[in-house]
Amino acid sequence: MEAVHRVHAVAVQDGKVVAAAGDPSFVSFLRSSAKPFQALELVSARDDLDDRDVAIASASHRAEPAQIEAVRALLAKAGAKEDDLECGSQEGRPSGRIYHNCSGKHAGMLATCTARGWRTEGYRLSGHRMQRANQAHVAEAAGVDEEGLRTATDGCGVVTWALPLERMAAMFSQLEASEDGSRIAAAMRARPELIAGAGAPDTELMRTLDGFVAKGGAEGLLCAAGPGGLGVALKAEDGGYRAIRPAAASFLADLGLELGTFGEVVLHNSRGEPVGDVGILR
Repeated sequence: MEAVHRVHAVAVQDGKVVAAAGDPSFVSFLRSSAKPFQALELVSARDDLDDRDVAIASASHRAEPAQIEAVRALLAKAGAKEDDLECGSQEGRPSGRIYHNCSGKHAGMLATCTARGWRTEGYRLSGHRMQRANQAHVAEAAGVDEEGLRTATDGCGVVTWALPLERMAAMFSQLEASEDGSRIAAAMRARPELIAGAGAPDTELMRTLDGFVAKGGAEGLLCAAGPGGLGVALKAEDGGYRAIRPAAASFLADLGLELGTFGEVVLHNSRGEPVGDVGILR
């Protein structure tokens, strides 16, 4: 054994914790797991969106050609240009703001602003109506006081919020409680390849479990919504994302869900040879 990743997990249904492992009160930032809720204002503001538009606005993409094409299509509906994106460039990716893994979310915010008649400059800043609307949606879904939310600046420059894992799970349990939330969930299920990509925990969880929606966040966070108003949140305490798939498979199995090979994470050397795996210690 070379490394240990401690993962906290919690499931919420009908307003109650139905399963937990570790500390369900562990506080973390929502990071990109907030994206389905940041897309609520977009879906409310526009009636010209298709599943691709909604999914890419909720995505943390890998700059694959189909994903970049989806961002460009959403920018076109916004009447915006790549230079209007305020996410900046991302290290390790092609130069240009559109290749940032959050460019779809930013394109969605621009499309919201043009539909609402809000100024587009500075849409990422906490005082802008775009971010105030996002915060209201997050607070409502999490069942917390909007004024009491602890905030920070995410890696792409927009506001992110700190919540206990139990509140994150509660948020996702409410995702499909509204018509707009149901629209977002349906688009994510229809286009899981846009949300992240092959092998990513959220994309693969949606491909594995019928009726589930999942969204990962930086530093080892995964949130999901399942049928019957089930909400789930998992967080690797050290931010190690490689622990999330086996942890999610183990935790969801305790809820009676069968994920097949989803939880198998095999480690390979530079020759492509399997040399180890990531397992579970209970």
